Amino acid sequence: MASNPITSIDPNEARHFGELAADWWNPKGSSAMLHKLNPVRLSYIRSAIDAHWAIDRKEMKPLSGKRALDVGCGAGLLCEPLARIGADVTGLDAAPENIEAAKAHAATSGLMIDYRASGIEDIGTGDTFDLVTSMEVIEHVTDPAPFVHALAGALAPGGLMILSTPNRTQASRLAMITLGEGVGLIPKGTHDWNKFLTPEELEALLEQAGMAVRDRRGIAFDPRKGMVLSENEAINYILTAVRA
Repeated sequence: MASNPITSIDPNEARHFGELAADWWNPKGSSAMLHKLNPVRLSYIRSAIDAHWAIDRKEMKPLSGKRALDVGCGAGLLCEPLARIGADVTGLDAAPENIEAAKAHAATSGLMIDYRASGIEDIGTGDTFDLVTSMEVIEHVTDPAPFVHALAGALAPGGLMILSTPNRTQASRLAMITLGEGVGLIPKGTHDWNKFLTPEELEALLEQAGMAVRDRRGIAFDPRKGMVLSENEAINYILTAVRA
């Protein structure tokens, strides 16, 4: 856990997700929804990094020579794909149980990933990363404003930030809490709808942190294809930001 007295980590949230650690890599377990989201996130991330660094989409390791930081990495669902496409990856998570599960899975996958049980505030000054990601995390921190500032502080000059989070709408309350948590698709108690951020709220926080949003897409459910990138941001959205 973070030793810094100024921290975005909510110990109750860390405890909740830590209890899910052993099941994190089970695509039919308590993290099933994250497994459904991951391909959509990865598709968006690949397009974003290709556009940002003018990389050929056929390049197998587009992040070769670049450092990536995933904040709130869980047991490594995003860190491992980032490592496979060439990045030198650091993963942070508030729950030590998640970090242990992440280390064990990376070892079986033959991947070298720097996993740390800490918060973003523990990243040293001057320790910066070309790519900073944080997926479905900001809605779980104690205060989103200093969290966004800390993310921005970890971004190297010319770097790219990618965030995703649920929108605060009646549609997200119905889909993620009433239905998702109600029928067991998402572990009960995972979300506090009042902590969800609208796209406008998150963009304002990024602007205050010296960032500018370059692209934003919704993530929606298509009954024919499952989770897809969409113009519909009512439930969830993902965005890219750079230094203004």
